[in-house]
Order: sequence, then structure tokens, then C-alpha cells
Amino acid sequence: MGGLPAVRRVQDANVEGKTVLVRVDYNVPLQEGVISDDARIRRSLPTVSFLLDGGAKVVLATHLGRPAGRVVDALRLDPVAGRLGELIGRPVHKLPDCIGGRVLASLENGGPGDLFLLENVRFHAGEEENDAGFSAALAALADLYVNDAFATIHRAHASTLGVSEHLSSYAGFLVQRELEALSHLLESPKRPYLAIVGGKKAASKLGPLRDLIPRVDGILVGGGLGFTFVRAMGGSIGDSIVDEEVLGEVTEIVRIAEEQGVEIVLPVDAVLASRLAPDVETVVGDAHSIPAGWAGFDIGPETVREFRQRIEAARTLVWTGPMGAFELAPFSSGTIGIAEAVAASKAFSVIGGGETGEAISRFGFAEKVSYVSTGGGACLAVLRGKRLPALDALRA
Repeated sequence: MGGLPAVRRVQDANVEGKTVLVRVDYNVPLQEGVISDDARIRRSLPTVSFLLDGGAKVVLATHLGRPAGRVVDALRLDPVAGRLGELIGRPVHKLPDCIGGRVLASLENGGPGDLFLLENVRFHAGEEENDAGFSAALAALADLYVNDAFATIHRAHASTLGVSEHLSSYAGFLVQRELEALSHLLESPKRPYLAIVGGKKAASKLGPLRDLIPRVDGILVGGGLGFTFVRAMGGSIGDSIVDEEVLGEVTEIVRIAEEQGVEIVLPVDAVLASRLAPDVETVVGDAHSIPAGWAGFDIGPETVREFRQRIEAARTLVWTGPMGAFELAPFSSGTIGIAEAVAASKAFSVIGGGETGEAISRFGFAEKVSYVSTGGGACLAVLRGKRLPALDALRA
């Protein structure tokens, strides 16, 4: 697993007759209580099935949404339990809480091959605080711990890190697959190595960009992030999204990239509109000379062509952040065009999770790229070379 720590693997654990606490990532999108995308549940099934078939009693822990340490009925896990049961083909015992006497009593009544789902761990403030007492209470439910929630592995929370201080800890199959895919980008990636970075907010992407510069040969910048870069370079962006507070940092990043011979490519044109709406009139205009009253919501066709040329020449690709407001048809062409180029490329390609993974799946390209990560933030954290305590806890 070049460039990343070797981890203790779930397949090397003796799980027969044991109660195994598994941190999964079931933070799925809900629309009026109905799951609109169950991909995260599906990707946990190999680990869950392996443990059940191995004679373990399996206890699943996950968060859903951001309830901020309080009970939010709309974020209860009952819909998740129902869908999980359908997918795995066996009963799922949904518990009313994630710690406490009632939970312990329910688990004690179970046996090998039984599957339990704890209630949303973020209903307790101790989860995100990595509170020692809450961590110990979670650990008291089981004999072993398996982390299979890659999307949260950069979070030092009770259910990702704290429990590992009490229980022997292992990486699930999904975490292993993620690390194997990302290792291709960390140790001797084939050149040219190109990063494609988009998304709405500049502030969250500048740290990763700065850390990626020494690792890559070029960076294509789109999405709302692109307009902040254009503004920092002296362009006029009209009413487009911009993070004024980071313009100086953007200028510094461009300077560092130039010094290291890393090309940063910005949009040359953009799809413009007076507002973000599905039925709004759009025009294509110069991304560096957008008039007042108009805003850019997607990269334009000339930018897609320029980006595509560089993508075709690349041998390693990582893409995080869509090129525009792809959820709305008038502003989806840029993201679709880049997805087509990445899918057609001969490069080893990794798609950061989050919105980029959602877009790749929505437009039918998920099977045509090398790997779609389940975690955008976690993927970037690993590629930046950041120390991740929850991953360190799984070291062999």
C-alpha cells in the first residue's frame, strides 16, 4: 500500500462468536424520509456480510446529517435500517440509542449472525468532541472494532478514533480499497499527473491546493473556486461567487505554482445567467470580463476544450469538486464534459467523493473511471499527506 500505512485488516481478525462494532458511513441523502441514493450502504455490504458469515454479532454505528449533539427526529436511522435490510437480505435490529443500558440489554439478547444498527451517534455531543466517556460507552458494546467509514477517517471523533483506544481495531474492506486506490497517487504516479479542482467554496480548497502543488504537474481550476482565482488575477467576474478574504492567498498559491513549474489553468469562458434557476436564460461569455448583473455558474465550452486537451495527455488524474451548478440542466455541461474526458482518458483516475462522486454517478460515468472515492474531504486529506489519527489507529 505504497505511501500509506499498512493497516490491520478485518480478514485477519478472529471474529467468530465475537461482538464487532463497525463504524460505517450511512450519511445518505434523504428526501422526505426516503433515501435517494443508497450507494454508501451498498459499499459497506462486503464488510458487514463477511463478519456475519464469520459468526460475529455485528453492531453498526454511523452518523446522519448534522444534528449538533441533539436528537433530531428527521435524522433518525429508521429509513437506513429498512434499506439495509432489503439490501443484505436479513433482519436489521434498529436500536433506540447508541449507548446505555437498553442498548446493552438488546445486544446481550442477540447471537452470532445478528445485525444491529445503533441510533445516530451525532445525537450525542460526545461524538464530535471525541469525549472519553462516550468513547468508552461505545467500546463497551463490543469485543472488536472495525472502521469501514473512509469518508470520516479524517475526523477525530469518538466512533472513528476514541473507541480504538479501548478495542483491537481493524480496517474494513472499503477502507482497504480506498487506501489501495490512493496509494497509486502517492507513490510514483505516472506522469503527467493532473489535478482537477472545483466546487463552490475557495477557502476549503486552498490548503489542499497548496499541498498538491509539489505532487502534481498541473491543476485545472473550475467551479466557484475558478471565479475566486480569476478575481485574484485581476479579472472582472460580475456577480459570480467569490471569497474576498482569500484573494491574497490565491495570489500566493499561483506564485508558488509558477516557481515550481506547475501549470494552473483557469476558465477562459463561462456559462452566465442573471440568477441560479432551472429555467433562466443563459449566455456564454468571457470568464474574465463578466458584466455586473451576471454571474458564472459553469465553465464554458472553450474551457472544456482546453481542459480536455490536458486531460487527454495526463497519465494520472484526481478530480475533486464539480465544474458548476451541475444539479441544474443549464449549468451541467461543464461537469459532464470533464466527466466524459476523464472517462475516456487512459490515465489512472480517482474521483474525490461528495458532489463529484454524485455527479459522476448521475451522468453515468462511475463505471468508466478507475476509482470513485466515498469521501471528498478524506480523499484530499490523504493526498495532502496529512496525519490522520483515525487511520493511524488501524496501523498494523
